[in-house]
Amino acid sequence: SYLMKPFVNLLEVSGITQNEAYAGCIALLLGMAALYALSALTNYLLNLLMMKCSAVMLEALRRDMFVKMQDLPIAYFDAHPHGELMSYYTNDTDAARDLVRQGITQLLISTISLVGIIGMMLALSGRLFLIMLLMAVVVTALVRLVTSNALLRRAVQAITESSARTELFSGVTTLRTVGGVQSFDGLARDRILKGEIAGPRILAANMAVSVPGGHMAGSLAYEATSPEEAADYVRLIAKDRPDLIKLMITGGVLDARVRGEPGEVKMPPEYVKAACDAAHALHLPVAAHVESPEGVRVALENGVDTIEHGARPDGEILALFRERGAALVATLSPALPYALFDRAVSGVSETEQYNGDVVFRGIIDCARACLENGIPVGLGTDTGCPYITHYDMWRELNYFHRFCGVTNAFALHTATLRNARIAGIDSVTGSIEPGKSADMIVTRRNPLEDLGALRHVRMVFARGRLFRDVKVKKMARVERELDKFV
Repeated sequence: SYLMKPFVNLLEVSGITQNEAYAGCIALLLGMAALYALSALTNYLLNLLMMKCSAVMLEALRRDMFVKMQDLPIAYFDAHPHGELMSYYTNDTDAARDLVRQGITQLLISTISLVGIIGMMLALSGRLFLIMLLMAVVVTALVRLVTSNALLRRAVQAITESSARTELFSGVTTLRTVGGVQSFDGLARDRILKGEIAGPRILAANMAVSVPGGHMAGSLAYEATSPEEAADYVRLIAKDRPDLIKLMITGGVLDARVRGEPGEVKMPPEYVKAACDAAHALHLPVAAHVESPEGVRVALENGVDTIEHGARPDGEILALFRERGAALVATLSPALPYALFDRAVSGVSETEQYNGDVVFRGIIDCARACLENGIPVGLGTDTGCPYITHYDMWRELNYFHRFCGVTNAFALHTATLRNARIAGIDSVTGSIEPGKSADMIVTRRNPLEDLGALRHVRMVFARGRLFRDVKVKKMARVERELDKFV
């Protein structure tokens, strides 16, 4: 139940009941078991084929070279998610008997798993099954199994590209991804630039660097166990041609187990410095997940270029921002549901709500202090967190206006030219002027008067290409709950 809770919360966002959500999670687990079992059965069949081929080859040797089959060792490989295991047999009879034993076992597992998943499919509503089918691919993408299977890799790539298209049609013409599964974001970026698919300009970080027990460790981030390994992971990530490097320096709301713990520093300062030095040597900027004052200090002292999220700063931290020429990227969207939603709606515990409020207030305080001291502040959404969609960037502008006290015009300036400057592409986009990319949107009403006008986009220009009458599919429950805070 504890492990399923985050997924149950995500499912509930789609408007289904908690019982349905738990049933769906069970269906997901059974489906993954069936997938693994079918994979094992496929391996068995391939092994059997290899045995047949080996037998034919050995028979040919026996005929042509008078070598007896039982005197030759037979080897076969059993594919496994964590490597390849080689087994040797003294003769073909032992090998064949072992293969048959494996095959029967795997066939039984496959049958039981398939019966279970089919039963759950019949018991669940069609709508829930479709949601679970999508979640199965997304969740599986976060574990290593998916990256070892070509079919699932292609499915996750299709979801990535679909999400990018949703961002574009909601009015986002440039997207900065700050941590993702392997290099899927980078692959989508390349296909968009080639004109193969529609989507925004993407600046991709791909995989991040974390530490054992750190934020997103093992799923969206590699786990470094030394400064040298942190630098090595940066160089490994760089092979996929990212546009920036992401570090997970502190924990977050989802990681915290007790009140007041969000933002606990997980990555030692020497790791941060080693990773930043390696990234800068490759001319790559560094962004860092940070949700505590101490985390911000560690990040800035050791070379981080942009602080993602932020925390209440003191005079020393503000001085470090100025000294290092660093910027803050405020993300009020993911913290707001934790901090301000009724817990009956969000489904979080009292501790999670308290920690969410700590992060929410910390981001606001950091943004306000940075603005007052002339430190660049950008805007992001942290899409992927509960209640954060691929079409609601306009809400981040609205929160910036409402909670940080900026004007509508300044919020628009921040989300366009200021963001472009922070990302280092202000010579390409961020404003409408001669020589720059034609990136702009057309709305039904004037967002200078009401930022809510940004939720109704009529046309999008992306790198000079016009998309008319753009529409995105929205989630009614998400809209209903978030509109309470517009």
